[in-house]
Amino acid sequence: MSVETKQLNCISCPMGCLLTVEVTDGKVTRVTGNTCPRGEVYARQELTDPQRMLTSTIRIEGGSLPLLPVVSKTTLPKGRILDCAVALRGVTVMAPVKAGDVVAANLLGLGVDILASRDMDKIL
Repeated sequence: MSVETKQLNCISCPMGCLLTVEVTDGKVTRVTGNTCPRGEVYARQELTDPQRMLTSTIRIEGGSLPLLPVVSKTTLPKGRILDCAVALRGVTVMAPVKAGDVVAANLLGLGVDILASRDMDKIL
């Protein structure tokens, strides 16, 4: 039986708790140091399937600015963030765009949509 102890800083809320995670034979068996339940959920996910939100920009034609800020609707696998960012380089949308509009559906087949994070009017 292999027991390993890891420490993580929780990023689920502003408290930033220092979590101590006990891993036995590759499975999380104990989480301490969290001041809220989200800390334990975060620690378990971070060690088994780390996820992150993606924020970036894409090109927009006819808009008041040349780039449109975007965000993933949900989290993406941490190991695929760079691939997703590279894929977004090839995305261009036409103005006008409203915040919340899907600008890239099911990015890289991961089941996550990319949304506009602000309105962008069309320049006449």
